[in-house]
Amino acid sequence: MTFILCSSQRASATEEYAKETGQTCASCHLDPAGGGELTPAGRAFAASHSPETHSFKTGIAPRVFRLLIGYIHFLTAIFWFGTILYVHLVLKPAYAASGLPRGELRVGIFSMAIMGMTGAILTFYRFNALDTLLHTRFGILLLMKVSLYLVMVISAVIVITVIGPRLRAKRKEPVSVVEAGDLTPEGLAHCDGKEGRPAYFAFEGNIYDASGSRLWKQGLHMGRHQAGADLTEALKLAPHGQDKVSAMRAVGLLLAAEPKRMALHERVFYFMAYMNLSIVLIIILILSLWRWA
Repeated sequence: MTFILCSSQRASATEEYAKETGQTCASCHLDPAGGGELTPAGRAFAASHSPETHSFKTGIAPRVFRLLIGYIHFLTAIFWFGTILYVHLVLKPAYAASGLPRGELRVGIFSMAIMGMTGAILTFYRFNALDTLLHTRFGILLLMKVSLYLVMVISAVIVITVIGPRLRAKRKEPVSVVEAGDLTPEGLAHCDGKEGRPAYFAFEGNIYDASGSRLWKQGLHMGRHQAGADLTEALKLAPHGQDKVSAMRAVGLLLAAEPKRMALHERVFYFMAYMNLSIVLIIILILSLWRWA
């Protein structure tokens, strides 16, 4: 949809023109659904209805600029949404329940900033009047998408500034004794390789010691996988084979988690994680409604 916004003429694909002429979208667009390349009649209509006061929004240079901004907007959305879907559907939110990985955190912050700036620019070029934004189908769907984006931004700020520090603080709680042997997920979480603690991780029910590996400095592997967690799903996707994992020293078994009630900040974290996953799916639905409904 972003490419359609960037490549179309200023007067194309808006409902007010259809209302003015009483014609369907197919009268001005080659695509019956609207948007995209114009018919001769559509080009003539666009030329006769482009306000002089907005001439700086038309022409080759503005169209190329919109295309570039739209490309960045679309590419950033792929990175951002792809990261959310990967973490939530493949790694599961528990992957970040002990503290947000720095890589995913950077992608999220950078993506939100770029999406906000490029989205504002595209909206500026797309609408000349507030009435168009509030009373057209396209404008209403855009407002819905922007509202969902703001919810994601607010939730991200809460997670980064309030919940994240509490999750990391839990990992740093002192443990009286940390020895090799069978561990519950809670006990394993303290063996994160930091501040002199051993670097243990679980894989397919076994616990392995990566403390002596140069690839697990400070308990972090390849800048993504943090020791002190069950990395079964994450390491299955690693470029190396499982033999690299089994070659490490096994120190025990991963026991079932002890039943307990999660703290409030942990429950809020899981709620926001699945809320953002739902928002991503809703935004994709809105993009589909823009183009094909």
